[in-house]
Amino acid sequence: MRLRYSATAIALAMCALTGPSWADMEAAKAFLDSEIGDLSVLDRADQEKQMQWFIDAAKPFAGMEIKVVSETITTHEYESKVLAPAFTAITGIKVTHDLIGEGDVVEKLQTQMQSGENIYDAYVNDSDLIGTHWRYQQARSLTDWMAGVGKDVTDPMLDLDDFIGTDFTTAPDGELYQLPDQQFANLYWFRYDWFNDEKTKADFKAKYGYELGVPINWSAYEDIAEFFTGRDMSYMGGPKSVYGNMDYGKKDPSLGWRFTDAWLSMAGNGDKGLPNGKPVDEWGIKVDENDRPVGSCVARGGDTNGPASVYAIEKYLEWLAKYTPPAAQGMTFGEAGPVPAQGEIAQQMFWYTAFTADMVKPGLPVMNEDGTPKWRMAPSPHGVYWKDGMKLGYQDVGSWTLLKSTPDDRAKAAWLYAQFVVSKTVDLKKSHVGLTLIRESSIQDESFTKRAPELGGLIEFYRSPARVQWSPTGTNVPDYPKLAQLWWQAIGDASSGAKTAQEAMDSLCAEQEKVLARLERAGIQGDIGPKLAEEHDLAYWNADAVAKGNLAPQLKIENEKDTPQTISYDELIKSWQ
Repeated sequence: MRLRYSATAIALAMCALTGPSWADMEAAKAFLDSEIGDLSVLDRADQEKQMQWFIDAAKPFAGMEIKVVSETITTHEYESKVLAPAFTAITGIKVTHDLIGEGDVVEKLQTQMQSGENIYDAYVNDSDLIGTHWRYQQARSLTDWMAGVGKDVTDPMLDLDDFIGTDFTTAPDGELYQLPDQQFANLYWFRYDWFNDEKTKADFKAKYGYELGVPINWSAYEDIAEFFTGRDMSYMGGPKSVYGNMDYGKKDPSLGWRFTDAWLSMAGNGDKGLPNGKPVDEWGIKVDENDRPVGSCVARGGDTNGPASVYAIEKYLEWLAKYTPPAAQGMTFGEAGPVPAQGEIAQQMFWYTAFTADMVKPGLPVMNEDGTPKWRMAPSPHGVYWKDGMKLGYQDVGSWTLLKSTPDDRAKAAWLYAQFVVSKTVDLKKSHVGLTLIRESSIQDESFTKRAPELGGLIEFYRSPARVQWSPTGTNVPDYPKLAQLWWQAIGDASSGAKTAQEAMDSLCAEQEKVLARLERAGIQGDIGPKLAEEHDLAYWNADAVAKGNLAPQLKIENEKDTPQTISYDELIKSWQ
């Protein structure tokens, strides 16, 4: 859906010019008529009821100007260009919704936390910072806020139970620190048309001895990558030579996200546990019984440089070299993202559902003439160290965060805007625009049942029991901004060939522990901050984990190529239903 300053904006602007009546139901009705229409899970009476609540709650803040910020993705563009002007017209609170890079959002957030200067009145920042917010106590507990100071500006129709991501924004103290605004997962992407072609299937089975299908494990993914790389697909109208994998390798901050966004968990790093492994998480950071981080390296019981992690990096490097377009080695996340839509890629292990909206545009080589995609998304395959009960991938959850350094009145006005853009009145339409689903009611809406065939499996995934295995970074990470920036430098050394996978992960875990040690010495996170453990060898910590019913760090598996397994995509979908 194309973003535009539509009839909605024009109608609301007219309302805004008529004086005191701008903060009344006329503006709200203009918004509901021209922008929302039938795309709401609420009937018109309840929509108007919710809008009237916003009008009444906003009266003390009429004329106030506030600033909020988020990263630049389609969902937030819609909020900034369409929903913010609507909110202003309806409530009289003028909102400037800035759109900047993800790294810049974190930088602004850090600066405000460190300086106490109120830069923005609210932030949409990743729930990956939940461990940071809980330990530093610079973000408001929304649980306390909604029951206390913010009670008079908390929508009685908010319905927290309807959000699918609040497990990710709740800390070990049971408090909610962030309110989800948009979510997307990294899944497996593949050319459904090629995988279902009889000649292609026969050729694959003749070579490998089993059926071509959605790979369940990395061994099958590897075989499929080998099979398609260099294959002539012109008999199906495709290129004369295709690739069996897509990725990126430039030493750039985005390379860090590629790995902190749960690549190691897919290999089998860390412990069992949802939404994150405990006591060792998918970053390889271990916590004690009081949730205090005690180490990252195997020597302290962590798993960042353990066999599962090293295997994860080695497979990434091998597939990047053997089965990926050569140009990918020098690409960033943003540059690599559009490549599968160009029609030369057979499958991609690590593909964000946020690309869906751009991948279903008419006329693309990966689209059928009837508007359905030639591709599908499915659960990611897992590595040889993975066990049932572990998470299987990453889910990005951009979430509203109120810092304590923001004055109460400004925080209240911003909280009203945050609730407006995630409200049941608005969310279904916003979900259709950005395809970043946050509410169960929107996911289950009939409008998405009708649209599902055009979205390549997105709706089927979010309606499936499998989705709980995809989660953001958890609470073991005590300072996300400081620790996350270490990853791209370490992985970049491995990607460039400057270090082996083992050397890169040894370096990474050591650097992470330097940060943990500084936090421990500073004592600024109190009795929930890091407390480094004594050092022992891998055998010691593995035996200790096993004795306590845990897994990590696991011992090295000598044969890391297990029996390949695949499943028919159509059978997979049936099993979910």
